Amino acid sequence: MNVWRLLCLFYLAGAGFVTAAPPQIAFERDRGIWVANLDGTNERKIANGIFPAISPDASRVAFVVVEPSDTASVRRIAIVETGDGKTSVLRDLPGDTAQSPVWSPDGKRLALLLRQANVWQLATVAPDGSDFRVIKKAVGNAAFYSPAWARDQGSVFCHDLSNVHQVSLDGQILNTWNVGRIIPNGSLSADARLAVAIDGNRLLLSLDMAEEHNRSDWDGPPPALWTLEIATQRPQRITSPALFGWDACWIDNQTVLFLSQPPGEKFASIFRMSIDGKNLKRLINNARFVSVSAR
Repeated sequence: MNVWRLLCLFYLAGAGFVTAAPPQIAFERDRGIWVANLDGTNERKIANGIFPAISPDASRVAFVVVEPSDTASVRRIAIVETGDGKTSVLRDLPGDTAQSPVWSPDGKRLALLLRQANVWQLATVAPDGSDFRVIKKAVGNAAFYSPAWARDQGSVFCHDLSNVHQVSLDGQILNTWNVGRIIPNGSLSADARLAVAIDGNRLLLSLDMAEEHNRSDWDGPPPALWTLEIATQRPQRITSPALFGWDACWIDNQTVLFLSQPPGEKFASIFRMSIDGKNLKRLINNARFVSVSAR
């Protein structure tokens, strides 16, 4: 009997190992939601939409659907199952413009931005659309951008074009960092993305740099990726001036995925790189807004 039980345990453990979902990438291409293996293989489209965020277990992707209306386009959060493509739209959120969904580390909630009565709000909601909670409302015409969960799930990071804020789930500002003071040549834009390292100790920032460049096919300031230690506010640039990088996320504490558009190319591609600037590798062509599931 003891031998039989031991064999059963080995069988169950092996079955669980085989069926565990491998890490996946979600990305946007031509206003469609795509997924692929972590090495860039097996690309497949699963929905129409923009701004995808894959869940930690790779089973779902939250994204934004744009629905035409008589006055203006309505943006709603949607969830698509990566296995069968079944899609549900969160239609009961209290506003006509919702965007930037991002999964909590345990996959049980989404942080998002919502515009209601002309006021932007930082909020969270369950993936089925229930239990909507406002964390903080912006003041006047201000707005929040790029929510990112702290690893302990007790707060959310975001920015307001000048400052990065850490906001508790009850709306208290825990920390504020002025990016212009920490990185004098760097600035945030509405598209600037934040991401929290797996160990929770660093932020990954996409910044526009006040630097000269010699690329004739590039309009505007060159983008660069930086890390910022949360405890010490120590910044570190991880892309060289020659490597334009933006819209990044962490694979692990030493490796990131990001977008870059080499000279002469018309579309951005997804690249993988260690934060010491080594092991640069292109994974997926013609893609934007990448996210990755947990390993």
